[in-house]
Amino acid sequence: MMRQLPTPNFTTPKLLLIILGIGVLGVGSVLAQGRGGGAPQAPPTPRAAAPIDVTGTWVAIVSEDWRWRMGVGVRGDFGYMPLNPQGRKVGTSFDPAADQAAGNACKAYGAPAIMRVPGRFRIRWEDDATLRLDIDHGTQTRLLRFAPPAPASAEAGKPERSWQGASVARWDGPGGRGAAPRTGELRVVTNNLRAGYYYKHGVPYSENAVMTEYFNRLSDAGEEYLAVTTVVDDPQYLAQQFVRTLQFRRERDDSKWSPTPCEAGMLAIR
Repeated sequence: MMRQLPTPNFTTPKLLLIILGIGVLGVGSVLAQGRGGGAPQAPPTPRAAAPIDVTGTWVAIVSEDWRWRMGVGVRGDFGYMPLNPQGRKVGTSFDPAADQAAGNACKAYGAPAIMRVPGRFRIRWEDDATLRLDIDHGTQTRLLRFAPPAPASAEAGKPERSWQGASVARWDGPGGRGAAPRTGELRVVTNNLRAGYYYKHGVPYSENAVMTEYFNRLSDAGEEYLAVTTVVDDPQYLAQQFVRTLQFRRERDDSKWSPTPCEAGMLAIR
């Protein structure tokens, strides 16, 4: 007769200790493997993660809005501009001589206007998290930071407004090293501006204006282009958003680079 084996008792203290010991060893092994894999890598810098290359020297293609962008518009010529009554009132009181005398010759060279001028601009990396735009027309510089500036202390107060304001950039869309294909766009939001003009004949934007830009790189027949779509929100002077797309062609060298100072739109008055 076969001898019947006793049924094991899984609740004995000794067996419970063995099971618990195996579990602890397993968890410890997983943790050890995690530690052995090395420290987590830092995310790539904005420069390394760029989905498109926007650096280089670019010249404006003035294929639309010619009379305004070339500085020969006349006072009160607002065309398609979606100005509200307050904006029209300010625009019709444009006085370039007063601007020049008050040291405001750069009012038509601020961030919402500078990309519309018929000139050239150079883009390069100031550091791994800042793109620098130098513009020859008006000798202006914009800094596009991929991290917002540190908030001012209570003692320092609010940062001073400037013609180029404060610009915060980010990459939108897929991209970064290892991504295929490398596509995407540069998005820039600018505020903290001094009040100025979109064009040299006095079409105004207020200090409360906020501009959002989208930079896209294009290629055609061996030439490289940038398309920059600008969206300005300014309830103080606009009845609705002001949206335009500007085009630029990449230059092969800087032989035509010729910085000039700001100049009030004296010739815009007839």
